[in-house]
Amino acid sequence: MTVIPTLETERLLLRAPTLSDYPAYEAFYASPRAAGAGGQSHGIHVWRQFAALSGHWHLLGFGWWIIEYEGAPAGFCGLHNPPQKALPELGWAVYAHAEGKGIAFEATSAALAYAHRSGRFPHLASYIINGNTRSEALARRLGARPGRPAQHGDNVTEWLHEMGEAA
Repeated sequence: MTVIPTLETERLLLRAPTLSDYPAYEAFYASPRAAGAGGQSHGIHVWRQFAALSGHWHLLGFGWWIIEYEGAPAGFCGLHNPPQKALPELGWAVYAHAEGKGIAFEATSAALAYAHRSGRFPHLASYIINGNTRSEALARRLGARPGRPAQHGDNVTEWLHEMGEAA
């Protein structure tokens, strides 16, 4: 069984999901904010997505972290590679109470550094719905550049991260 690593930044803890994180995750997917993370979802569908956060680590050795800020879940970010996507993805979502505090940048920077150190990702993308200006700005700030339209969804662009040498 894979041990999910914990990453620490100046203000954040990126850690394994726990059952106590589920209510905040469920509330996020019930809100319009979920539009940039696959869309609103309810019930068993949200539970399956939540369980997949940990399951991805156990199946592939990498996956999603819960972003903890001031002792509470503030969102999630990580690396995943479902078969319908052309490239492994660096993804993120920040809960409403955490928006505008630099949390997404701090968390995704740590996840991207982890991906570099691992040496497992010669290519990495972020799949962003066109017009999601906050995520597009974050991708640019992380050094990604817009590429081709994503193959798995309408109105989504594959933003490419330069992996190069390990950080």
